Amino acid sequence: MTHTESTSPQGWAQTGRELLNPNVVTMLFLGFSAGIPLLLIFSSLSLWLREAGVERDAVTFFSWAALGYSFKFVWAPLIDRLPVPFLTRWLGRRRAWMLVAQVSIAAAIILMAITDPSSDPNSLTHMALAAVMLGFSAATQDIVIDAFRIESAPPRLQALMSSTYIAGYRIGMVVSGAGALYLAALFGSEAGDYSYLAWRNTYIAMSATMLVGLLTTLLVKEPVTKRLAEHAYTPSDHLRLLGVFLITAAAFATSFFLSGGPFDALKAALGGGSLMHFLIEIVHFALAVGIAACTVWLSVRLGAINRTMARETWVEPVQDFFERYGLKTALLLLALIGLYRISDIVLGVISNVFYQDLGFTKPQIATAVKTFGVFVSIAGGVLGGLLATRHGVMRILMLGAIIVAATNLVFVALAQVGANLPLLYAAVSADNLAGGLASAAFVAFLSSLTNVSFTAVQYAIFSSLMTLLPKLLGGYSGSIVDGIGYPGFFIFTSLLGVPIIGLVWLAGKRLAIAETSSSK
Repeated sequence: MTHTESTSPQGWAQTGRELLNPNVVTMLFLGFSAGIPLLLIFSSLSLWLREAGVERDAVTFFSWAALGYSFKFVWAPLIDRLPVPFLTRWLGRRRAWMLVAQVSIAAAIILMAITDPSSDPNSLTHMALAAVMLGFSAATQDIVIDAFRIESAPPRLQALMSSTYIAGYRIGMVVSGAGALYLAALFGSEAGDYSYLAWRNTYIAMSATMLVGLLTTLLVKEPVTKRLAEHAYTPSDHLRLLGVFLITAAAFATSFFLSGGPFDALKAALGGGSLMHFLIEIVHFALAVGIAACTVWLSVRLGAINRTMARETWVEPVQDFFERYGLKTALLLLALIGLYRISDIVLGVISNVFYQDLGFTKPQIATAVKTFGVFVSIAGGVLGGLLATRHGVMRILMLGAIIVAATNLVFVALAQVGANLPLLYAAVSADNLAGGLASAAFVAFLSSLTNVSFTAVQYAIFSSLMTLLPKLLGGYSGSIVDGIGYPGFFIFTSLLGVPIIGLVWLAGKRLAIAETSSSK
């Protein structure tokens, strides 16, 4: 996939017709399937556990089950490399893994459904294991759907496919969020009047919604790609690769969590503000990654894995990216990927707390943010896809960077005025419209950077990097608010977006130079 193809402008008539392209429509259904699991781990599960009488600190631990979304790049190489016995021959490489992930998601949701967290202490362990299975399976589905999307259609359709995928994803989140809460209430479970059967039936109904993704996977065609010639490997080579991955994953997780205490002590000893703690967390994460990399290196040196296979799996996808763009441009692109969403993600972490602190009621917040805001976000995503297809991805990427930074200032006005409902809807509208538009253009931009020979790995790295730094900094948003207040915090998030505008301009300039050079 080349950047020139992905950003070539099209006419409005052609753009409108391509909204009905089967590949574009397919992503609506696959996006829905991808949007179902997340809130079944977060908000919906949290309310279930609280109604069941589980302590608040135990409830928050369940959010760790979604860590797979942030670290999916670790096992994405396996998705690119390993065949699924029997299924790969029948369905093809992408659809086989997609089917496995979707069946695993449905099974994990059912395992959660048949577990009553109020029955005995062991039930919480069972629920946690099922939630981890759900998070891992959902992240795997994301890896495969991203690769399928990039490989199944030409670059000119990627912006529209990104927008319909985001729309489907948001609809799936509405179903598993507000829809699940509605069903639980309808079946007879309320705060102070807990009913396990109500939540069981709700989660069984949620597992049934995965049929949308399953049927789509069975009905669509496997994408045809021109991949680099691959070596023939034995089943033993594949099993050894899987074994090394499991050992590496264990080394990463163990080192990250065991070193948490010393790093917390270091933060306490050094003191400093949120920025210092943020930098320490980056070092903490880098240490765990380094230990995982050393584990892979040692496994190769000891002959635990085929050296050629290890190189093709972990080294060549990264090497390819730097070779295609050159060191300076590649580093610039990685900086843009890691920082583009920082303004809206850091704000989003504390937005609901901000609404509560202003005095808005929970129903007002739910209606404005969880319902109205979602549909505005869908509209923004579709608009972003249409504009990117019509005017080119880089122009809309720049527009998204500008309006995301600018719309954060609406929250400054809301913080000054207080619990003003019309202004709340104005802030939610501006935030979600800008975020949806920027996200659609950004996903199309990331797609244009991938090589179809390493689609799953490269896109998983990009999408993980996209949220990693913003989420780490977002964890300190509460401390920042305590220090400078809400108005100062929202101005700070807007200022975070200013350098991004410069990065988009520089990236567009360097990519244009590269395209000009390659066309000569």
